[in-house]
Amino acid sequence: MPKTGAIVLVGPMGVGKTTIGKKLAKKLGLPFLDTDQMIVRLHGPIPQIFESVGEPTFREYEEEQVLTAIASPAVVATGGGAILSEHTRAALTQAFVVYLATDGKHMAVRLAGTNRPLLKDGISDWRRIYESRRELYEQVADLTIDTSKIALKSVVDEIAVKLEKND
Repeated sequence: MPKTGAIVLVGPMGVGKTTIGKKLAKKLGLPFLDTDQMIVRLHGPIPQIFESVGEPTFREYEEEQVLTAIASPAVVATGGGAILSEHTRAALTQAFVVYLATDGKHMAVRLAGTNRPLLKDGISDWRRIYESRRELYEQVADLTIDTSKIALKSVVDEIAVKLEKND
């Protein structure tokens, strides 16, 4: 188990961090925390935050909530941009970080109909953002799983097996 007992899921928007995180938390008997949901509870809807106070303030809120979430044992789903903060990346060394990678082939379908402030041009924005962040995801990861060709249950099982081996 990591120093703080937190297992943190990182990766691009729409890769399944929340869905996988909930299933993993249930399997491990840990609380589940979603940093985007934590931000919404405290500050309101994310699109409105971007509109009213801008992305830099949103990133400050995000950093605060990641640090809060990883302070105790839990499975934590982060927003896609959480790793942009140097402070957050440093704090993640105290947790077990799983990077959920993807080839992006199913992202257009997964993101259709969502209201994400950074995706004004849809999948082309998603690809550009993912490419710009990929190296940071890789830097913080203790485990990388390509979610492109395996079922969610297999992703959850693979993480659980890796955690057992690290105990």
